[in-house]
Amino acid sequence: MAIKAYQRIYTRLDAITKATVSLKAKGVSNDELAVVHGRLAQVVKTKGDLVTLQVFSGTEGIPTDAEITFLGEPPTLRVSDQLAGRFFNAYGRPIDGGPEVEGEGREIGGPSVNPYKRRQPSELIPTGIAGIDLNNTIVSGQKIPFFADPDQPYNQVMADVALRADVDKIILGGMGLSNDDYLFFRHAFENAGALDRIICFVNTTEDPPVERLLVPDMALTAAEYFAVDKNEKVLVLLTDMTLYADALSIVSNRMDQIPSKDSMPGSLYSDLAKIYEKAVQLPTDGSITIIAVTTLNDGDITHAIPDNTGYITEGQLFLRADSDSGKVIIDPFRSLSRLKQRVQNIKTREDHSQVMNAGVRLYADAQNAKTKLENGFDLSDYDHRCLEYAREYAARLLSIDVNISITEMLDTAWELFGKYFTKAETGIKQALIDKYWKGR
Repeated sequence: MAIKAYQRIYTRLDAITKATVSLKAKGVSNDELAVVHGRLAQVVKTKGDLVTLQVFSGTEGIPTDAEITFLGEPPTLRVSDQLAGRFFNAYGRPIDGGPEVEGEGREIGGPSVNPYKRRQPSELIPTGIAGIDLNNTIVSGQKIPFFADPDQPYNQVMADVALRADVDKIILGGMGLSNDDYLFFRHAFENAGALDRIICFVNTTEDPPVERLLVPDMALTAAEYFAVDKNEKVLVLLTDMTLYADALSIVSNRMDQIPSKDSMPGSLYSDLAKIYEKAVQLPTDGSITIIAVTTLNDGDITHAIPDNTGYITEGQLFLRADSDSGKVIIDPFRSLSRLKQRVQNIKTREDHSQVMNAGVRLYADAQNAKTKLENGFDLSDYDHRCLEYAREYAARLLSIDVNISITEMLDTAWELFGKYFTKAETGIKQALIDKYWKGR
């Protein structure tokens, strides 16, 4: 980073903790960047002339007479159409061997779009994944997380969503990615020939964990440029928000702050909200939709991270392994899109909501039949048909590897209804049965 004439240089530290340094300095603003003993740092607190800086890579080895240079600006991202097709680190620097981006420097982490300039989300974002599009339809401007166990292929799902979604730009914010995950995303996007609409900001496991805190703000600053300035439909994918929250916890502990629930900082809710609330549908047709991964600790949905996330977001998509079909599926019972009614039967076919409800209800009947079987009770003919239906329903309409249009999803559901049930057992309105029934 170039040194500018107005930058201030100091050579005396008053205090050093595990993550921060403090000194007396004048004219310093919150969030301003600095270099401490050659390491990038950021102002996190000012009290009169006493300034506290968070050193991103840690303070080990920094002497009290270290040189501190204030850079005179907060973290910024240069925005222009040159961002498209590029890979950057947490500071917005290229990691793909390409040139620096030329464009306007914008401060990251700014406020959300003024509510007055928002409009109700009402545009469908199809992903090709039936467990999402059929049962938990996503709307532009929505914020929704995947809840998944760490051993599930959530990054594969994110890549699939990115490549299938009908949007103008896809921005990936990767936090704590292994090198294998980073290369997986890169190769997936390159092989699909989709790089021209994809932008990636990546923090890997080899980078300091604290740098993860910059990634969502970098991704969302780029998203705001394309959505607000260019009127484009932007999908932001963030993985993994649990590792983001862990980085918050690391900083909080190093600054000797008293932890809250599950060792998380007391500011966790507001830290997550300032990210998710960047989702917006603009009157100009530009939009920012946020899909994030939150990995669970032993499936614990009550942990502070998923618990706070659930209050902020508009539903969740729950991944689980299905023993009957041998597939990873979008769990229809624990998943929810609170905005799906804004597009179902409006931007999709008239039978969408009825088919969705019937499909999930019959799947629930299959789970009841399974419980009866496990407890040694006799099964009825209807129970047996439900169990057969559930295996096929999971494989063809809940599995994450299904890639078909919403119309094909609805047609597949009607095929399954006709194969395993009578018209009356589906509970679907007669007018729709007369029009779409595919069975006997």
